[in-house]
Amino acid sequence: MSKNLVIVESPSKSKTIEKYLGKDYKVLSSKGHVRDLSTRGKFGLGVDVENNFKPDYVTMKDKKSIVTELKKEVKKADYVYLATDPDREGEAISWHLFDVLGLTEDNYERVVFNEITKKAVVEAFDNARKIDQKMVNSQETRRILDRIIGFRLSKLIQSKTDGSSAGRVQSVALKLVVDREREIEAFEKEEYWTITGKFNDFEAELFNYDHKDIEVKDEVTATKIVDSLNKSFVIESVEKKSKSKKSKLVYTTSTMQQDASNKLGMSAKRTMSVAQKLYEGIELPDETVGLITYMRTDSTRLSEEFVKSAFGYIKGKYGEEYVGSVKTSKKTENVQDAHEGIRPTDINKNPLDLKPYLTDDEYKLYKMIYARTLASLMSDAKTENTTVILDNNNYQFKATGQIITFDGYLKVYKDYEDTKDTVLPSFDTYKTNIIVSNEILKEQHFTNPPARYTEAKLIKQMEEDGIGRPSTYAKTMDTLKSRGYVEIIDKKFKPTEIGIEITDKLQEHFNHIINVEYTANMENDLDKISEGNIVWYEVLKNFYNEFEPAVQKAFDSLPKKEAEKTGEDCPECGNPLVVRKGKYGAFVACSNFPSCKYIKTEAKEEKEITKCPNCDKGQIIEKHSKRGKLFYGCNNYPECKTAYWDLPIGEKCPNCGEMLVKKKDNIKCSQCDYEK
Repeated sequence: MSKNLVIVESPSKSKTIEKYLGKDYKVLSSKGHVRDLSTRGKFGLGVDVENNFKPDYVTMKDKKSIVTELKKEVKKADYVYLATDPDREGEAISWHLFDVLGLTEDNYERVVFNEITKKAVVEAFDNARKIDQKMVNSQETRRILDRIIGFRLSKLIQSKTDGSSAGRVQSVALKLVVDREREIEAFEKEEYWTITGKFNDFEAELFNYDHKDIEVKDEVTATKIVDSLNKSFVIESVEKKSKSKKSKLVYTTSTMQQDASNKLGMSAKRTMSVAQKLYEGIELPDETVGLITYMRTDSTRLSEEFVKSAFGYIKGKYGEEYVGSVKTSKKTENVQDAHEGIRPTDINKNPLDLKPYLTDDEYKLYKMIYARTLASLMSDAKTENTTVILDNNNYQFKATGQIITFDGYLKVYKDYEDTKDTVLPSFDTYKTNIIVSNEILKEQHFTNPPARYTEAKLIKQMEEDGIGRPSTYAKTMDTLKSRGYVEIIDKKFKPTEIGIEITDKLQEHFNHIINVEYTANMENDLDKISEGNIVWYEVLKNFYNEFEPAVQKAFDSLPKKEAEKTGEDCPECGNPLVVRKGKYGAFVACSNFPSCKYIKTEAKEEKEITKCPNCDKGQIIEKHSKRGKLFYGCNNYPECKTAYWDLPIGEKCPNCGEMLVKKKDNIKCSQCDYEK
């Protein structure tokens, strides 16, 4: 009997899942998306604007061989299971696979699992369903929106500025960075003074005069106050309160990225890469298993089964008094809640036990996720907070202290939260209510401007404003940096001149679209599409009818960016040579284009890689195809036509004698299946 065919997104998942399902199942990978919008039609958008924005999809060039192989396997299989990721993007990938592979309603099912463990995968196959077209509509609407905005605004930006791209989420995130920089530039610092009484083992700071708030704005006032004080302070009150300190909820994508940045020093891009590996599966001595649940989520929900097992673990390891309760988030707006928060797949898989099988980054991130999840289900920490009010000539000074009386969740989370005690002396032991200070200090300060965004703070701001989705944060951060729109100074984002120029140009004509509120409302509309409450193409119509006239107006009114002159004249017509931008970067050409099509070419020093294995005369060097793609070929061309797409390493294959090449982290034969 033919095997059932299962298609997942990632190759690293396929072997693990195949082990779980057994010999009657064959698991293959689509390696992500297999189709995308074409660049045909109006403005190259790949959608029929006049026909309800009907998309025109094409198989991606690098996925044609994968699609061909999958089609062959579909013909052999009795049944096909589409097991792409458990979110809207994964749903859309399944829909594309269904269409391009020619599946029918009778020979396929959609399978969704939130973690890659045997139990979760087997249960998912027991509860297979059909593709949710509403989720697909939502994701495809997002894709079309991003294509329209990206293509139209990027072309505008390229012709009017030194920038290279603009986007629906990217440009709003950049605006946040630029707006913050302008707040900093406009900030006027204000002087203020603090007055502190210093004692043997604590300090108290002035905060009231005659039990009313006081602000000391200048040195004259500060000096006057200090001169009116003596070293003897009256203990006016000592108040002790017991308080509960609650743990935080389990991680969402955003909070995980923020903490990984703040506590582990990992970028959002790196965090997501490591989390992907932890999700897809780690090879342990007795199994290959996913260690965390799906890492793209804005939910903090936990399954009843996991909570039950975690409570049992906490009780057994720490005691009944450490068992807490399930905490829920008050924030529900813009939360899809499609699956759980980010948690370990098995609470019994202790990070320390798994350390030998993890990279350093994998261990650090898994340990942080594990501790956060465990802490979220543990009891509150208890503290005793002490507030002491001292009086000196009707000026009131305050000292505060805190000690932990029960560590609760801090038993497992103290590495990630500041838990130091601030101990005050026992004022009950004083024979009188008078306490003498060692000295009274006045100190000048100035108010600080708002801080620039760190990557973590910008992600937090985007989440709070409802901009983008969990899967977009890391990519947005990376785009802002790679496009040169921000520079990183002391781990903070500062907009570059290009970033500021682009923001100003976009705000001049698109301030009604490129802003926080509009972008957040669009996310709400995408949610409504996924719920079936509004029609997807109506959202696109309303957007396009407002957006495209603004684009046309901007093209007409914004001055074209003058090309930078090199100071040289064209050798063919005498007009100035200028720097132009092309698909493959900047180049020098005649300013009289298209009348003169001169392009300056510079002789490049040949980088010799290794001796040519075929002609024995030439050297393999770096070359570029007509489309600008890097390859490696013999410099004895055209006599010798030896060429490789991957980097030759100068060694021959022991099987066939052909050249070995390096492809990513693997050494392979350029001809046969040999891998080193």
